[in-house]
Amino acid sequence: MKKLSAIVPRWLPALAMMLSIFAFSSRASHELPNYGGWDYFIKKSAHAVGYGLLGLSYLHALPKRNYKLAWLLALLYSATDEFHQSFVAGRHAAVTDVLVFDNLGAMITLFIHYRWASGHNLIGRYHEKEIQPT
Repeated sequence: MKKLSAIVPRWLPALAMMLSIFAFSSRASHELPNYGGWDYFIKKSAHAVGYGLLGLSYLHALPKRNYKLAWLLALLYSATDEFHQSFVAGRHAAVTDVLVFDNLGAMITLFIHYRWASGHNLIGRYHEKEIQPT
């Protein structure tokens, strides 16, 4: 079994992302900024980006690059965070945040990482991982 000192640092990015998401969702609605006509777009994009980064940080922490488990953990954390948000003043839990924005953010980010890590770009062409000296 690996030493705890080797495992814990790999989980620090995931813990930092979870704390960050928790802190943002703990803010009462009157404390949140309003971006006018862009409010919906900015806030839902933040969901996607946040859970995309959380999925990547889970991927970093898990042994053997388990993409499905990283996605599932991000989705489960999203569901628990929406439940937590239902207790915050002026906020409510939204299933669409979990199933659409958080889910797609984690899924798309992990897909892009998978494609890149396997040596392909997004449109299916192979790319060189290392630049050869000239």
